[in-house]
Amino acid sequence: MRIKTIEAIPFSLPLRTTFVSSFGSRASTARTLVRITSDDGLVGVGETFRGAVTSELITQLAPRLINRDVSAVESLEADFRMVPFFYGYIGYAAMAGIEMACLDLICRVRGLSLADWLGGRSRDRIPITGLLTRGEAADGQAMGDAANAMIAAYGYGTLKIKGSHNPDDDAALCEAVRHAVGDKIALRVDPNAAWSVSDSIRVGRRLEASGLEWLEDPCAGLHGMSRVHASVRLPLCTNMCVVRLEDVVPAVRLDAVDVVHADVHKWGGVVPTRQLATLCAHHGIGMSMHSGGEAGLSTSCHLQIAAATPEINYAIDSMHALLADDIVVGGPLPVREGSFEVPRGAGLGVTLDEDKLRFYAERYETEDPL
Repeated sequence: MRIKTIEAIPFSLPLRTTFVSSFGSRASTARTLVRITSDDGLVGVGETFRGAVTSELITQLAPRLINRDVSAVESLEADFRMVPFFYGYIGYAAMAGIEMACLDLICRVRGLSLADWLGGRSRDRIPITGLLTRGEAADGQAMGDAANAMIAAYGYGTLKIKGSHNPDDDAALCEAVRHAVGDKIALRVDPNAAWSVSDSIRVGRRLEASGLEWLEDPCAGLHGMSRVHASVRLPLCTNMCVVRLEDVVPAVRLDAVDVVHADVHKWGGVVPTRQLATLCAHHGIGMSMHSGGEAGLSTSCHLQIAAATPEINYAIDSMHALLADDIVVGGPLPVREGSFEVPRGAGLGVTLDEDKLRFYAERYETEDPL
C-alpha cells in the first residue's frame, strides 16, 4: 500500500476564552490537516501545529512521499532527518503530521486503534490539567474563583497557571489560587522561560510554600534551569530546553529537570515521542505531554500515546477543553472527572467532519494570517 496523494489544509478554530501567556494572547488556534490517500483509495488523516507555514512545507515535501510505503513510518525520521535540521520546529511539525496520517491509515486498515498498534492501552482515561490564564481573571481573588469554578465544572485534580514577565505577580496569583482551592489540587506554574535565573530562584523559593507539583520553564536554557534546580526545592519541568533526544543526557548531567513534556508535533511524531519515553525511563526523568492548541485529531493522538505509554504518569496538558468547536464528529471531546476518555475507534479513534473542516479552512483564509 503506497501513498498516492497528500494534502495539507490549514484551518483555524476559535477558543471559548482568550488564552494569555508570556508570549501574548490569542483567541483562536491555527492548525494544519494532513490527508493521505493510498493507491488502494484508502484515506488517513493527521493534524499538526500552525497553519500556512507548516502546510506549505508539507506540500513542498509531497513529491518525495508519493509512492512511498504507507507502513514505513519507522524510517520517516531517518529518511527526512534534514527537514527538522533546516526548518526547526516547523520541520518537526510537518513530519509529525505526515506520520500521524500514515498511522491513522495503517491502523484503520488493520482495525486497530493507535494505542493498540503501539502495544495496547494501560488505561482508558487520561487526566488532564485545567489551564488558568489572565484571560479568565486579572487578580488573585478572581483567579481563585475561576479555579474553583473549573474544578466544580470539570473535576480537575491538577491546575496550571500560565505565567508572565512579572514573576512577583505570578507568585501572588499562585498563592491566591492555592488558598482558594486548598491542598488537594496539584498546582503548576509556567511562565514559558520569561523569568531571569535570579528571579526564578528568588520567586521559586517563595513558591515552595505553595507546594507546587512543578515549576515549568521558569528561565531559558539547561544551564539556567540547572542553577535554579540547585537552589529551589521544587521539581522543574520543561518543554523548552529539552526538545530533542540528544538534549536528554545533557539535562541529566546538569541535573536541570525532573519532568519532560513530550509533544508529537514538537518531537516530530509518535515514533520519536516513544523513544523519548524510553530515554526518560532509563534516566529516571518523569514524562508528561505538552499542549500547543491541538484540535480533535491531535488530541486523540496524544491520548492514544498516553494510554499506551506507562512512562507518562502525570496529568497531561491539553488546550482542547478551551475549544469552542472542532473538526471531528461530536467534538470537542468532553471533560469528565478531570479527564478525557481515550477514543476506541480504529486509527486515531475519531472521525473527521468534512463540513467543519471546510468551514474552518475558510475561516483561516479570512481571519488567521499564521
